[in-house]
Amino acid sequence: MATGIRDKVAIVGMGCSRFGERWDCGPDDLMHEAFAEAIADAGLERDRIEAAWLGVFYQEQSTSKSGLPLSMALRLPNVPVTRVENLCATGTEALRGAAYAVAAGAVDVALAMGVEKLKDTGFAGLPERTKGTFEDLWQPGFTPPGAFAQLAAAYAARHGHEMATLKRAMAHISWKSHENAAQNPKAHLRNRIRIEQALEAPMIAYPLGLYDCCGVSDGAACAIVTTPAIAASLGRRDMVTIKALQLAPSNGVELSHVSWDGSHTITTRLAAERAYREAGLRDPRRELDLVEVHDCFSITELVLMEDLGLSDSGRAVHDVLDGRYDRDGAIPCQPDGGLKCFGHPVGASGLRMAYEIYTQLLGRAGERQIGSPAVGLTHNLGGIPNRNVASVSVLGLHRN
Repeated sequence: MATGIRDKVAIVGMGCSRFGERWDCGPDDLMHEAFAEAIADAGLERDRIEAAWLGVFYQEQSTSKSGLPLSMALRLPNVPVTRVENLCATGTEALRGAAYAVAAGAVDVALAMGVEKLKDTGFAGLPERTKGTFEDLWQPGFTPPGAFAQLAAAYAARHGHEMATLKRAMAHISWKSHENAAQNPKAHLRNRIRIEQALEAPMIAYPLGLYDCCGVSDGAACAIVTTPAIAASLGRRDMVTIKALQLAPSNGVELSHVSWDGSHTITTRLAAERAYREAGLRDPRRELDLVEVHDCFSITELVLMEDLGLSDSGRAVHDVLDGRYDRDGAIPCQPDGGLKCFGHPVGASGLRMAYEIYTQLLGRAGERQIGSPAVGLTHNLGGIPNRNVASVSVLGLHRN
């Protein structure tokens, strides 16, 4: 019977580039930036890496659709490199491949890299068709803000919330992200805002205003994983282990059945249930010390608090306004600024989330450190509410 990967894989090194408008860099530069930090953190020689996974969503990153860009950029020792893509869960998919290889005993040390040079594509989220540097980027039938604006409307209708109340909660989320990112030197948007600014901002897709939407960023993030035994042999007394890593894709129910009313994400609920079971979490509200979720829009973060079981149904609005998910709240959410302000280079975001949890668990977050956390969660939502893939990972601090 399958037992999962709980505590079978340790992260011994992580790195993350600065996110932002990196016009001075190419994808190779960003990967180098993340890898240099990760390999120094791991204390390993490059030649000990036995396999690697490269997460890139947009094809425009290189002329090759293989893993060659990573192998060549980092001069890896001719080891297998697999390129993966899974919408906005691409970075987590790369980590999953590396972690499963180690857990299966196929390799002792594996690398996961996520990268995106999104500014160079010309992608801006609006409109449906974007003329970019490389090719015509087309998302037929929807725009991301439009799709998630529908989530907001459905959520308000389902739970009977006045739109003014929901918008104030959304503004609080955006304000929180800017406050947290102001203390993060690698974040794209480090400016503080007032809640009133978010409420009065130009409308993008009602009820989502300008500050309710994450930006378009360049960046890379990287993880080096191995077994806990090897990590201990490297002198790691405190290490971060992967307690769960689960994915759940849509199967078409949202598009074809009235059982879904558009007010939540079915896939997140399924992935969270599986992840909590794999990690052995019985009461995530008490056992999770911090979370990084897919806040592509402020409404997404709010709804996800319920989908992850951290707020009761219909109560996330009140929990947000009460500060439950602030840095000094019961469950800090996005202490690094999240997608909203750290940035969202699609292929890197899942690994960037893991980087923040890893950094916080080891007490290395500097001014944004939230205490002494022991267990953290990351969540990605790739796609839009009616067709998507959700990933939920649980990372924990392990002491020998």
